[in-house]
Amino acid sequence: MKITVGTTVFIATLYDNPSANAFKALFPLSINMTELNNNEKYFDLPNPLPINASVGGDIKVGDLTLYGSNTLVLFYKSFNTSYSYTKLGYVDNPTGLATALGNGNVVVKFENN
Repeated sequence: MKITVGTTVFIATLYDNPSANAFKALFPLSINMTELNNNEKYFDLPNPLPINASVGGDIKVGDLTLYGSNTLVLFYKSFNTSYSYTKLGYVDNPTGLATALGNGNVVVKFENN
C-alpha cells in the first residue's frame, strides 16, 4: 500500500490477517491523524475492525497497528511498550517518516499501490 503524508509517499506492507484485510477495505482513506506522546499519530475509525491484540513489546518506526478495535496508530519512533496492539503492517523504508509526520496533527492518505 501507499501512505502519503503531504507530498512524501511511503510504501508499506500489510500483514495477511483479518484486521489488515478489513483496514484495506476502507481504502482509499484520507484522515487527519492526531499527535500523541511524541512517538505516534492516531485516528479513531468510525467502525471497529477485527482484533487479535498482543503485547506491543518492541515498537519500531513505521509500525501500523490497531489499539482497541478502532484506533489506528502509526508509530514514528521506536520504543518498548506494555500496551497491546493488533498488527496491521509496517512502512517498508521508514527513513524520513518522523520528519514527514511533523510535530502536530497531519493528514495521512492510505491507498493501494
